[in-house]
Amino acid sequence: MQDQFGYTQYLVRKKVLSIAGAKFHIYNANQELVMYSQMKAFKLKEDIRLFSDESMTEELLTISARSIIDFSATYDVKDTRTGEHIGCLRRKGLKSMLKDEWLILNASETEIGRIKEDNPLLALLRRFLSNLIPQKFNVQTNGNTIGTFKQNFNPFVTKINVDFSLDHGQTLDRRLGLAASVLLCAIEGKQG
Repeated sequence: MQDQFGYTQYLVRKKVLSIAGAKFHIYNANQELVMYSQMKAFKLKEDIRLFSDESMTEELLTISARSIIDFSATYDVKDTRTGEHIGCLRRKGLKSMLKDEWLILNASETEIGRIKEDNPLLALLRRFLSNLIPQKFNVQTNGNTIGTFKQNFNPFVTKINVDFSLDHGQTLDRRLGLAASVLLCAIEGKQG
């Protein structure tokens, strides 16, 4: 099996009917489990850890919020194996009230890309009428779409199809891109 971050397509599956908290299973395009996370319930500050499998013995990434409550929250992404600070994901606070938007920052906190909800009209409908309309996000660097995160509708299990096949030059570190997809799966939809 290749490196967990070497694929162009993933499926992030969040199972929410668990007393212990949300469980995330991350599969490659062949439906093989490549990563796992269990997010503890009732935490004031987001702290997501990705592991190589359900045994949770090999930690790969951490995604941690800098503050407890912050509308424009910043999340640090670190490679646990190397100790490297890969970058940050920052929610665009007021702008995200109507249409979700996130900044992708490198390790020195320079903006290198954005994650934007696809359609302003659908975004408004999601917020004010129905949370049943699945979200779609475009991942952009240098004004070009290099990936998409598409949510499937299921009231019990959140699934996000992650596709980086447009990122031919691998301009976005897959670790940061995959961390963003897990964070969106964990955070978005709560505000609806």
